[in-house]
Amino acid sequence: MQQSIRRGAVVVIVVALIVPLLAACGQPAAQPQGNDLKGNITVSGANALYPLMVQWSQEFQKLHPGVKFDVSAGGAGKGMTDVLSGVSDIGMVSRSITAQEEGNGAYWVPVVTDSVFPAINTQNPVLKDLLARGVSHDVFVKIFLTGEIKTWGEVIGRPEVKDEIHVYTRSDSSGAADAWASYLGKKQDALKGIGVNGDPGMLEALGKDPLGIGFSNLAYAFDAASGKPQPGLTLLPVDANNNNQADAEEVLDTRAKAIEAVANGKYPSPPVRPDNLVTKGKASGLAQAFLLWVLTDGQKFVDSAGLVPLPSDQLNSSLAKVK
Repeated sequence: MQQSIRRGAVVVIVVALIVPLLAACGQPAAQPQGNDLKGNITVSGANALYPLMVQWSQEFQKLHPGVKFDVSAGGAGKGMTDVLSGVSDIGMVSRSITAQEEGNGAYWVPVVTDSVFPAINTQNPVLKDLLARGVSHDVFVKIFLTGEIKTWGEVIGRPEVKDEIHVYTRSDSSGAADAWASYLGKKQDALKGIGVNGDPGMLEALGKDPLGIGFSNLAYAFDAASGKPQPGLTLLPVDANNNNQADAEEVLDTRAKAIEAVANGKYPSPPVRPDNLVTKGKASGLAQAFLLWVLTDGQKFVDSAGLVPLPSDQLNSSLAKVK
């Protein structure tokens, strides 16, 4: 009798152990909860992505308080150098990635669409003419590359206007400068002008110089509160169709108009280009989790940061690269 009881007890114990195992068979392993993510992510690089990256990091930390970020700007070149040397986990690079950089381990993922816009001071002596005519690709080449056009009068066909053009470019290795130079058919080092550091440096220089001309990334060109160009600045219409007049769709006097022009392909590409996040080799662990969030829930913050979401096909391609 006792032996039968012992056998029955063993059967009960075995069944109690096996049933849960059978029930779990074929089910995915339990995933850690979102707030279980912990660690540090260091990000550096392009000024173009810096404001959005700060917002992304803050929103991600709300979901995952155990994750800490160190985000710094300094230019696309710095972002690439830092990530390849192991100083940063993620580099912000607002330009194309070179074959040499890929060969050194750069693994890049487009995350937003961006653009660069030519800008001048609102006190420019021929502002009214510029806004009526726009500026053609050929004229920009002669200002920024060859230096053949030296006065504002030459830009608008009024030789009696002798005010000298003061050209500004970027002194840092810059995605904005790379995109603007690409639009003109060259590389950043071909751009003439006084070198200034970062978008803030460019905007400050142009704001102080009524004869200045330069360029700015989309996220910096407009005031966040008003949606108008930064105080003291005007964006030059790009005469893309060379008809010697600034058509309505070429006058980008609000951020909404600029975003629409970029999103709908009405503005030249380049300087329209994707901004990238770069890791050394394919991202894994915490960096991968963050990139996946950037390309999914994080996209809802792109508009408020003054940038343009990726087209759906490009967004899906980026997600496939990260997974």
